[in-house]
Amino acid sequence: MPGGGVTLTGTHDLNRVEAPVTVRAYLIVAFAAFGGIFFGYDTGWMGGVLNMDYFIKQYTGAEYPDVVYPGLDSTSQTIKDYRNSTFVVVPWQQSLVTSILSAGTFFGAIMAGDIADFIGRRFTIIMGCGIFIVGGILETASTGLGVMVAGRLIAGFGVGFISSIVILYMSEIAPKKVRGAVVAGYQFCITIGILLANCVVYATQNRRDTGSYRIPIAVQFLWAIILAIGLALLPESPRYWVKKGKLDKAAAALGRVRGQPLDSEYIQDELAEILANHEYEMSVVPQGSYLGSWMACFKGKLSQPSSNARRTTIGIFMQAMQQLTGINFIFTSAQSSSSNSAPSATLSSSLSSQLLSTCCPPRPRSSWSRRLADALSWFLELLAWSSCSSSSELSEPPLVETLLTILPTRMLPEP
Repeated sequence: MPGGGVTLTGTHDLNRVEAPVTVRAYLIVAFAAFGGIFFGYDTGWMGGVLNMDYFIKQYTGAEYPDVVYPGLDSTSQTIKDYRNSTFVVVPWQQSLVTSILSAGTFFGAIMAGDIADFIGRRFTIIMGCGIFIVGGILETASTGLGVMVAGRLIAGFGVGFISSIVILYMSEIAPKKVRGAVVAGYQFCITIGILLANCVVYATQNRRDTGSYRIPIAVQFLWAIILAIGLALLPESPRYWVKKGKLDKAAAALGRVRGQPLDSEYIQDELAEILANHEYEMSVVPQGSYLGSWMACFKGKLSQPSSNARRTTIGIFMQAMQQLTGINFIFTSAQSSSSNSAPSATLSSSLSSQLLSTCCPPRPRSSWSRRLADALSWFLELLAWSSCSSSSELSEPPLVETLLTILPTRMLPEP
């Protein structure tokens, strides 16, 4: 095997394959999970910004409600009617600015896997941070729809790189004993990021200058810079080096992650296991054309539990159904859709909802408890949305109903 100088030894003692979990391993994986804060923050600020008075005035040219109707209370029907008819970003612009991020994320995520196999997990994430910063500069500098849309599209491309590869990098470097917990921790970091975004938006919402929306947007530069610098200092994934046939570099990376010397039996045994898994994958995955490798994901019949088609389809539909619960609508659009309320009221409701989401208990681990939690979460989701649908004010669902919608979605188990 290329990259020699490494003599591998195996073991039949499965309990001794992996080194003891150290504080160093936890810290490395925890920092990699920082990408979740990055992704969550970018998800959380848009809804609040769309509901800011200064942002609306700048995008629509309409005058502030308290200037047009001085002396009237912000809860008066006249002010509400003015906000609904004139002082509001039109729905198609809200949809465009919000959804264009997902368009960039889609293409970024599709490309990121192949790029990560070519240049490595770390450099792909760092590249994603660089692309995101370019998009963030455009978003921060924007004073109109065109530049904002371009910035969101470019930023989404970088988010696609980061969100798809950070989780891959974490799963490849995390110790086996805590791999499930640290991957679930990535989702927890996402909710922390959304909460931080809501806090910053809440703090700047009443400013009547460009700082009202530029400060929340610019804060995300900090997350991108921290993540990029941190990844530059962390080791590359050992599995990537094995895939490239460089066992010496794989052993060095594994030694750094596990806190063990290169000649440790733990390192030799785990590296042998990684190499054996890689060789098995190469034997079952077609090594022909690029398109053929994609088609292999859908090989087999859906009726066969062990087929790639069944596994891929279940994974796709689980993630798709989770998104179709409407949770992203609450996090990104519910504030701007609650046009009958004052901006401060809708932002307060969003902040309270996100606080509960962040404090939700961790997901269950056992197979049966995951299935029960899944069924319970969908049942509560159905009740919550039924309650919202029967409300006379569809554009302003009660806070309790919103919380009931978020709670079961956070209970959904990770695949």
